[in-house]
Amino acid sequence: MKKYCAEFIGTLVLVLFGCGVAVITGGELVETSLAFGLAIVAMAYVIGDVSGCHVNPAVSFAMFLSKKLSGKDFVGYVIAQVLGALAGTGILYLIFSMTDMGTVSLGANGYDFLSATNISLVGALLTEVVLTCVFVYTILGVTSDESKSSVAGIVIGLTLAFVHLIGINLTGTSVNPARSLAPAIFLGGDFLSQVWVFIVAPLVGAAIAAGLFKLLNVPEKKAKKSK
Repeated sequence: MKKYCAEFIGTLVLVLFGCGVAVITGGELVETSLAFGLAIVAMAYVIGDVSGCHVNPAVSFAMFLSKKLSGKDFVGYVIAQVLGALAGTGILYLIFSMTDMGTVSLGANGYDFLSATNISLVGALLTEVVLTCVFVYTILGVTSDESKSSVAGIVIGLTLAFVHLIGINLTGTSVNPARSLAPAIFLGGDFLSQVWVFIVAPLVGAAIAAGLFKLLNVPEKKAKKSK
């Protein structure tokens, strides 16, 4: 139960600070990217030893495919992550409803007219698949080497920050189904009708990352034993 609670708290913090800064700054590129990245760094060193600090269904999916997470824990992690994201978004909704800013976006993702660059549906799918693949591939690499454990949180946080740098003006950068689903549920309408993209694409990107990692990074003998 502790690991599920840790995933709940970690995802809450990620959404609260990442999406919160996005709303406050109007999606300012560097500040928003750093907010998401630093939230991961902070949580990695707090809950990393408890749950691994996935705080993202795409990451948990890749870990499941890589046989580093059981089916039971995968389901438990995803439920905890979605609930954490909903709680984080709920706090933001409450805070912003008491300001002149209102609750216009809550850091939700989108494409076409909901994108700063009017990216197409296909463009949004491609963007999220590629960015998630890069992010998750990095996580699989840095967490598989115990000698890198002391810097893993920093590497993962910086990677999340740099994928945001390219993705914010395209899709708002999801790479995390829970982080996208929660604001869409609160806002409804077009945000909710588009959210499937930010659930499907990150999961596809995570699956590709898991496949690449097994193909390129897992020694052949070890790969054969895992079959």
